[in-house]
Amino acid sequence: MVFLNCLAGLSRRVLLLTAATCVAMLAFGAYLQHGLGLEPCPMCIVQRYALLLVAITTGIASLREGRGWQMGWSVAGLLAADFGAFTAARQSWLQWYPPEVATCGRDFYGMIENYPISRALPMIFRGSGDCTAIDWTFLGGSIANWSFVAFASFSVVLTALLVALLRRNSRVTAS
Repeated sequence: MVFLNCLAGLSRRVLLLTAATCVAMLAFGAYLQHGLGLEPCPMCIVQRYALLLVAITTGIASLREGRGWQMGWSVAGLLAADFGAFTAARQSWLQWYPPEVATCGRDFYGMIENYPISRALPMIFRGSGDCTAIDWTFLGGSIANWSFVAFASFSVVLTALLVALLRRNSRVTAS
């Protein structure tokens, strides 16, 4: 209970720290791509977009003090973090249990340009040969594994912040 009260009092800082962490992760992804020459697969690109959405929504949420403002943008950030976690979990699953026939398939932009979104999204989540490749590891985990840990952490932080803000709102209205 004390933790939630403290979290509600520091909501702008928590949101700003979340946005800054996302920006740092995007910069690290750019380093992996441009510095080390690792090409992102379609699922990696979707995770980058989810990370960018978390950064934007939590950054906007940190701009104002209003609880309604922070809660609305935090919910949007939570949805983006959950979507990113789902994508990273799916890619991790494909890396652990690769399909028997792994084809490289189309690149992300080729799928989006040549197919309607209703066909392109299932193709992205089906994965391809390059989505199952593990090109880089840290402490035994692939990029997808660490991405899942990060997105799950953002989800936990944003959920705790929302609970803290809701409790604070209910206490203010009850007084």
